[in-house]
Amino acid sequence: MSDAKPLRLLAEEPEDLEIISAAVQDAVVKAENLVYEARQRRFSLEINRFRWEEGTGKRREAERIRSLLAFDGVLGVKTRAITKADPEMILSLLQVTFTPEADPPGGTVTLLFAGDGEIALTVEALDATLMDSDYIWATRHTPSHERRKR
Repeated sequence: MSDAKPLRLLAEEPEDLEIISAAVQDAVVKAENLVYEARQRRFSLEINRFRWEEGTGKRREAERIRSLLAFDGVLGVKTRAITKADPEMILSLLQVTFTPEADPPGGTVTLLFAGDGEIALTVEALDATLMDSDYIWATRHTPSHERRKR
């Protein structure tokens, strides 16, 4: 395993969220680990993040790390093609974006998943946090974005 320090990232600007989005690309999450706490206005995902920042060369073993991706100031949540009916369903996170409203600082955070799944969070302001845990493990599977040949 590598001795790189766990990530601790905060996003309050769209440019900051782009960095978090790159870090969580290809993270996997069980449907049961999507949590909206309406009273606290918090939406969180407990994810298994692929450690792209560690590289994937022949000498380096690919790794995943347990992480928490959280959004505060969430006023509402809408989903498309995402259900918690099967709590063991595995979702693959592709991208996280922020679209500001005409009247800032509010807007919509969109979490895009493989298979056209989408979660839209209406937020009063962009407030995202990514925190890695100390739980890291090697994986033999490196995510591939190559188009499959038929």
